[in-house]
Formats: sequence, structure tokens, C-alpha cells
Amino acid sequence: MHRTMNQFARIAKRALLAMTITLLPSAVLAQHGGGASGPAAVAPKEGTQFDFLVGQWELTAVPKANTLAQRIHGVAKLSGTWKAWRALDGWGIEDELRLTDASGNPLLFAHHVRYFESAKRRWNVSGVDVYKGVLTTSSAEWKNGEMTQSGSGTETDGRAYLSRAVFSKITPSSFSYRLDRSYDNGKEWTEGVTRIDAKRVAASAPR
Repeated sequence: MHRTMNQFARIAKRALLAMTITLLPSAVLAQHGGGASGPAAVAPKEGTQFDFLVGQWELTAVPKANTLAQRIHGVAKLSGTWKAWRALDGWGIEDELRLTDASGNPLLFAHHVRYFESAKRRWNVSGVDVYKGVLTTSSAEWKNGEMTQSGSGTETDGRAYLSRAVFSKITPSSFSYRLDRSYDNGKEWTEGVTRIDAKRVAASAPR
């Protein structure tokens, strides 16, 4: 069944909302029974840690060379866009990532909702791979000027993997992104499954 981007975005938001409610401390939930104070209504300062992504970006992506021919001749670079905007009343952002091949054929369309969870001092990320119809959840942490996002998934051939995505070399006009994977529960990692260089083209992005 064909689903629109808005439908997948709503799925991601519902998943993130359900996860957030599950993680709320009992003291907050108890307020509806009387006695407890209400939840914090002002976003924490950490809710701006992903603001470096806000705006519009042009991307150059390079997948990892897997075959002998690719190692000798190199792999074809991909192009794409990344756009993000502030959301959730300051508690996070939403963003959309698109990649195409050299001929402009779409390869990836991913929509994310990123929310900072004050209780655990980490980011919760809910994502939808629109073309594959896959919903994912992961967590992220800001440290030493980099944002590292960790999650898990399953390949089309059934292999389970851990994923690690690192946003680094962050400046007002550029950043780098590296996706790593492990197929042995983190004992060994294949770094640079995909590498992306991003250049800012606009300070804000339309929804």
C-alpha cells in the first residue's frame, strides 16, 4: 500500500510519543491523581544540541567499496539533500535526508524526529525509511563536539547489526557524517559504510 511522507512522519511521531510516555517517571504520571507537581514545560538547554543540523544542506555521499572492482576504480559518489527544522517546542528537531544516484534516481528518503530526554540525558531518535517502510529507534549523545547516534537493525538477508552514526567536523557551514556497522554485537566495526560531507545552502528549511 502506498503511503505518503506525511503518513510516515505521523508514524514516527506516534512511535516517539509512545516511547516517551513509557519512559516518564511515575511521579510525573501521578500528577493526574493529585498531589504531584506538573512536568517541566521549558525545554532544557541540551535541546539545542542538534541545532547544528537546522537548515538546508547539499550532500556528497560515498558508500564503502565492497567489491574488488570498486576498490580498484572507486565507487560512484551519491548526491543528496538534508533539511531540518526546530520542533517539539524546543525539545528537539525534525529532519529529512534524501540521497540519489548519479542519474538522479532516488535511493534513500528518511524522516527523523529527534527529542532530548532530560531524565536520561540523551537523545531519542525515531526514524522512518520511507521507501523501505522501516521504522527505527535509536539514541544519541553529544560529547566533545560530536554527536554519536547508536541503534540496531536487520539487513534484507536477515543479518542483525548494530549501527553507529557520527556527526563530526561541525561548523556553521559544514559537517561530516560517518555510518559504521557491526555484525558481531560490537566486537568489530566496519567503519564508513557511508560517508557524507554536507555544505549549508540555507539557514532555514521549509517543512
